[in-house]
Amino acid sequence: MPAPTHPRPHTETLANGLRVTLRHVPGLKRSAAALRVAAGSHDVPLAWPGLAHFLEHLLFLGTERFPATEGLMAYVQGHGGQVNASTRERTTDFFFELPTHAFSGGLERLSDMLAHPRMNTDDQLREREVLQAEFVAWSQDPTAQQAFALYEGLPADHPLRGFHAGNRDTLQVEHPAFQQALKDFHQQLYRTGQMTLSLAGPQSIEALRALAEQFAAELPVGDKNAQAAPWPLGVKSYQQAGERHHNLLFAFDSLPASSAEALRFLCHALNNAKPGGLLAHLQQQNLADDLKATALYHFAGQALLHVHFTAPHEAMSVIREQLMDWLSFFATQQDWSALREEYANLLQRQQQISSALQLVRLDSEQLDHGLSENGVVALEQVLHEIGVVDNFSQHWHLPAANPFLRSSEPLTNAGLIRGQTSAHRGLRTFAQDRSRGRRERSPMQFSQALPDTSDQGAIYLRWQLQAAASADLQGKLQRSLRDTQEDARQAGVELSFNATGTQWLLKLTGLQEPMPGILEHALKNLTQTDTDSVRAAPEAPLIPIRQLLMALPERCLPAAAESDDIKHLWTTSRWDGLALGLSAPTQSAMGLALSRIPGTPDTQLPATPMMNAQRLWSHIDTGSSEHALLLFCPTTSREIADEAAWRLLAQLCQTPFYQRLRVELQLGYAVLSGLRQIHGQSGLMFGVQSPNIAPVQLLRHLQQFLDSVPALIENLDDRSFNQLRQSLAQQFTESNLSAKDAAELLWQAKLAGHSSDYLTQLIEAVGQLDRPALLAAAHRLNSAVGGWLCLATGVMPDSSWQAAE
Repeated sequence: MPAPTHPRPHTETLANGLRVTLRHVPGLKRSAAALRVAAGSHDVPLAWPGLAHFLEHLLFLGTERFPATEGLMAYVQGHGGQVNASTRERTTDFFFELPTHAFSGGLERLSDMLAHPRMNTDDQLREREVLQAEFVAWSQDPTAQQAFALYEGLPADHPLRGFHAGNRDTLQVEHPAFQQALKDFHQQLYRTGQMTLSLAGPQSIEALRALAEQFAAELPVGDKNAQAAPWPLGVKSYQQAGERHHNLLFAFDSLPASSAEALRFLCHALNNAKPGGLLAHLQQQNLADDLKATALYHFAGQALLHVHFTAPHEAMSVIREQLMDWLSFFATQQDWSALREEYANLLQRQQQISSALQLVRLDSEQLDHGLSENGVVALEQVLHEIGVVDNFSQHWHLPAANPFLRSSEPLTNAGLIRGQTSAHRGLRTFAQDRSRGRRERSPMQFSQALPDTSDQGAIYLRWQLQAAASADLQGKLQRSLRDTQEDARQAGVELSFNATGTQWLLKLTGLQEPMPGILEHALKNLTQTDTDSVRAAPEAPLIPIRQLLMALPERCLPAAAESDDIKHLWTTSRWDGLALGLSAPTQSAMGLALSRIPGTPDTQLPATPMMNAQRLWSHIDTGSSEHALLLFCPTTSREIADEAAWRLLAQLCQTPFYQRLRVELQLGYAVLSGLRQIHGQSGLMFGVQSPNIAPVQLLRHLQQFLDSVPALIENLDDRSFNQLRQSLAQQFTESNLSAKDAAELLWQAKLAGHSSDYLTQLIEAVGQLDRPALLAAAHRLNSAVGGWLCLATGVMPDSSWQAAE
């Protein structure tokens, strides 16, 4: 199997002062870049709050060389990549991920937009309205307001107490002094000495260095400016108590350089929910339901450690005592050698499964891999300043080690999977079993559609049930997996369980070695939920558009009665599954776990019914004054040719849709579109969240955009049409698809009834699309031949729609 990712990237400073980190990872299918500027919200003149955040937005609006329709965002979206940016207190980050063949074009656009922003007044006025919409949403979002309120215990003059996002009042675009400040901020801080560029990909270090040098050549050269030290935090600690949510905050003013890794290690230990840890003890004593520790802020020796509890109001004083008691115990653990070793192992596992984008973002933070000796010294100082003491309760002990972080020997006699014959052992494809002269297939298909030479794989287990789980039962099922999910995450495996209507799905993706043990633990957890007594911690409400996205998969299924009888649901369920990329030893080791799957194996589970020309409206109360609408438009059939046409429409529409609704019409700051696959059904999805435009009006704007799609197709010249088609087809080649993304596509293909060579067929179908076929698909889309499903915060507009059941 491939060697693990080296924990530290190559680091150097180029001749013009640009610091670069370069990470060569042969197994990556994509390349990524992260550019960090040592300038953030706290570095702007006091007269212009929000200026740094505003500049970050303006840089995406295009340059003379690359207008917005050809700029970084459009380019990345056109190649099926990811792009975003973030402004924090003392840093601003720009990051993207692309197929390797398109990576240099992304770097070219990033350097150009950083060096030559257009920033004309009309653009600024339009973008200010976007920030105003963000501000309105932020001011009405309880979670955002609670986060802002965390700083109220600090001195009033500390910048953490200020407003830095920007709005119509603070961003005085028309004022000459504001324009001068904006220009000065960009010229003085957006130059090489202020920047760190992190690159990761399958390219050699030499190739990555050449790309970094090309990138650096376009940037203004300049030394790094020392960022002004902030006002002292002025307090040691403070607390905030609400009805159910309580916050303890510890402030530090003079920590050593390695304190960031020390705080990260401490938060990891505090968040451990296993027996022996603080949370397990608080839950056992019915003092708290949940705990989360995070380092909210860290700069120039200052830091703010936040510990959040979900607990009754009257328990707060006892909880603080218990926290201090546990910290005092933790401080005596003789440099935490065992914990440090396991912590380093889990960080290494995380790097092994990280995407190129995740790796460059990690490298931007410039943290050591684990807790170094300097980090130990810093942690001792952190604990000393918190106020630990020598005497503490004797009932504390360190939680047990993560069993999935230890390598395990393959099982020599794994047995057979229920529903299999001996011919099913070992590698399986979607092909029939001919061992007995009949067309029998295993309910768990071991597919060769992905090579087994990688260290990564995927397992999907699906159950079809006679009833849907009630909300209470869903909560129990999710909570039963909580500890196993965390152990799995640390071991490099993402474990998820979704109980969506009568379709339940257990999914494992990531490193394949620990998967058999994780699968066995997960199945045991799910079938013993009646013993679960842990209370559910209230979850923070999501913004409206995210609530609609969460609700969409269930609305795509027929309505079903609910049940709380977990044993009956498991007993009467039917299941099938798909395993991808697994080596023979991993398959062997899965036998015991798969033999314990509840329900009846079934190779003929029915596909999800299609909508067939219906226009369905689902009104969802999000509890917010903001409006949101999500429109899902399924393909007109499950044929791969239809899916290819829908995918090409999605690629064509993404940039114009964003440009029209967010930039030109300024309907809201949350605007999204793309192709989404749900229960094997492919569909175009469009979404908007707006502070003041009602859903009926949002729908009208969406329909007007969809009406314009045929013209978008007709206006493409042949060269642009061929490039669009070629770019889409390249996204599904083996050289560009990560194991995780390929596995998800193949799972959706199985649900749709396609064969194991689905990816090859999809590439061929995209290549065969011509302009008339795409125009015909656009007309079918506009006519809702495959149906439309609309989720909205408002009521149904007229009789052309019917309420979803």
